[in-house]
Amino acid sequence: MNFAEWMQSVPSEIKDDTLWRMQLYQQALFLGEIAWFDASKLLMDQRTVRISDQLYRAVGKISSNIAEGYSKASGKDQARFYEYGLGSAREARDWYYKGRHVLHEAVARHRMQLLVHIIRQLLTLIPMHRAAKLAEEPAYYDVYPLDTLLMQVPLPDIESNT
Repeated sequence: MNFAEWMQSVPSEIKDDTLWRMQLYQQALFLGEIAWFDASKLLMDQRTVRISDQLYRAVGKISSNIAEGYSKASGKDQARFYEYGLGSAREARDWYYKGRHVLHEAVARHRMQLLVHIIRQLLTLIPMHRAAKLAEEPAYYDVYPLDTLLMQVPLPDIESNT
C-alpha cells in the first residue's frame, strides 16, 4: 500500500470535510494507517509489546491533535493543539527508533523520515497561528523526498518475528 492507494480507501465522511484539504493532516492520518502494521509487528515480540502501545498512541495523537487544532477559532488555541501534535510526532519518532530492531531498519527509517516531514510542517505552521515564535533552538532536519516516502512504503513482515 502506498499513499495514492490509501487515499482511494479513505471514506467520504473524512474526505468531504474542509480539514481534508490540509496535506499535513492527510500525511499524519496516512502515518496512522501504516503504523497499524508496525504496531502489530512490535506486538509479536515480547520485548516490544509496550513500545507497540506507546508508538500507536503517539502516532494516533498526531492527526487527532491537528484535527482538533484546525477546528479552533482562536489562532492561539490552534497553535496549542498543533504543538501537541508536534510533541506526539517527536515522541513517535523516538518510539520508531526504539523499535527499529524488530521493525527492521528500512521500515523504521521510512517512518522517521515521514515524521521529519510532519515535524517540519508543524514547526512552520505553529508560529503562523501564535503571536510569538516557539521558544526553541533552531534545528536542522534533513529533507527526504516526500513523494518517495509516500509512494514507496515498506511494511514489516507480520508473519515472522525475524
